Amino acid sequence: MTLEARVRVSKKYTIYLPKALAEAVGVREGSYVRLRVEGSRIILEPEPDPFTYALRGPKYAETTFEEFERESEEMQRELLKEA
Repeated sequence: MTLEARVRVSKKYTIYLPKALAEAVGVREGSYVRLRVEGSRIILEPEPDPFTYALRGPKYAETTFEEFERESEEMQRELLKEA
């Protein structure tokens, strides 16, 4: 499915994303997007927020809850010793 819209550029070079297009790619108020120029085109890509990226992004390591908890407890003990 291809969504397309024609939008007008304001005096201050502002554009407004049509709601249907923004929703289709997950852009909400406060979202960040990346802009880049390729030839004569401006490409706009949504940047996932860190929380969403952590949940849905690519995974580079695997750990269990138990391993994470053990590491956390060790770090807490070390911090308490230093205090």
